Amino acid sequence: MPGVGVRTAAVLLVTVGDGTSFPTAAHLASYAGLAPATKSSGTSIHGEHAPRGGNRQLKRAMFLSAFACMNADPASRTYYDRQRARGKTHTQALLRLARQRISVLFAMLRDGTFYDPRVPKDVELAA
Repeated sequence: MPGVGVRTAAVLLVTVGDGTSFPTAAHLASYAGLAPATKSSGTSIHGEHAPRGGNRQLKRAMFLSAFACMNADPASRTYYDRQRARGKTHTQALLRLARQRISVLFAMLRDGTFYDPRVPKDVELAA
C-alpha cells in the first residue's frame, strides 16, 4: 500500500495484528480514533468532529501514511482534493483519507489480498 513503510507496517502489525479481533472496518476505525463522533447533551446534538480518544500510535501511523501517499497514489490524491473542494481543511481532509485507507487496510487483512490500486475517474493515464 503506498505510504506504508517499514515503521508504519510494524505499528499496524503490533496494534491490529491479523484484524480478526475487529468485526468491521468501522470498529477498527473507532479503535484507531478515526471514526467521527457526535456530541450530544439532552436534546442538543452537535456535528461530527474528530475524536480525541483511540489508539494514538495507530492514529498517528495512519495519519502519516495518508500524508505520505498523496503524491504516490493518484486515487488518494483525488480523494484528498475532493474533500478539500467540499470545504474541509487540510487536517480534516487528511483524517478522512486516513479513515478511508484504514477501511482498505481492513479489507486487505480480511480477504488476505495485496493492495490493488484503483484508477480514479478524474485521472487520465498517459499512453
